[in-house]
Amino acid sequence: MRIVFAGTPVFAQTALAALHAAGHEIALVLTQPDRPAGRGMKLQASAVKQYALEQGWPVCQPTSLRLDGKHPDEALQAQQAIAAATADVMVVVAYGLLLPSWTLNSMPMGCLNIHASLLPRWRGAAPIQRAIEAGDLETGVCIMQMDEGLDTGAVLMRAALPIAPKDTSSTLHDKLAVLGGELVVQTLAQLSALTAMPQPAEGVSYAAKILKDEALIDWQLPAHLLSQRIRAFDPFPGAHTLLQGQALKIWSAQALHDKTSATPGTVLQADAQALCVATADGVLQLLQLQLPGGKRISAAEFVHGHPGLVGQVLGH
Repeated sequence: MRIVFAGTPVFAQTALAALHAAGHEIALVLTQPDRPAGRGMKLQASAVKQYALEQGWPVCQPTSLRLDGKHPDEALQAQQAIAAATADVMVVVAYGLLLPSWTLNSMPMGCLNIHASLLPRWRGAAPIQRAIEAGDLETGVCIMQMDEGLDTGAVLMRAALPIAPKDTSSTLHDKLAVLGGELVVQTLAQLSALTAMPQPAEGVSYAAKILKDEALIDWQLPAHLLSQRIRAFDPFPGAHTLLQGQALKIWSAQALHDKTSATPGTVLQADAQALCVATADGVLQLLQLQLPGGKRISAAEFVHGHPGLVGQVLGH
């Protein structure tokens, strides 16, 4: 097919590469404007833009697609570019901009979205992180016929994927990105024969955007929930606590069945065998940590460089 592709991060780039490998013609790529990034805060192209330029495809980067918004000229240019592309279908993956009705109606075969959850569970911005945080045992990918709602469109194809006990948002992201690419290729191959199934009204949940202040560890929470949050917030924003007033990131931890009456946040054990902290319900064993300016290290390495941890209360 002849495709207009709209996406921005690595997750979207993986799908774009799969479409390219399957032999589809990419007529136009929409992606977000270049953003400052890195220590020098230099403008950096998105993963999708970088891949598109390598292939020599036309790229359009409007700030908005709303013709009646703050950037009508950019939206109009995008509308003209989409019309000129004379594509069959638009594939949208983690684009980051709202698609107004004119966009949704611009393609003969509609606009398809790759969403990283088993809809209607985890509609919204952060489905991968929220699934891990909630302790879900499985997630997956849906290919959805887009409408004007927030991830409310009818589903054309879906595929489930188990969430492994040690999965972080980073590892699960990579698995789902590959699955999404495979599934959208299958969907396009069968598109004329597929029936879009409306999402059920039951089981709807929303995956709100991850905020930085969520990553501060609350030791008043149960150990199992903290371990899920730590995995969910890897790599962003990185779960952290305070040790003697200094930020301490915790990248990996596991909940133990041990019981304790110690004040939540109290370091119970700190030796070569384990680094354990009391929570409101159970004990959390810290496995991988990082100090500002340092690298991720094992708990044993951290304990070796920080004697006298037992009895200290984290978070104060």
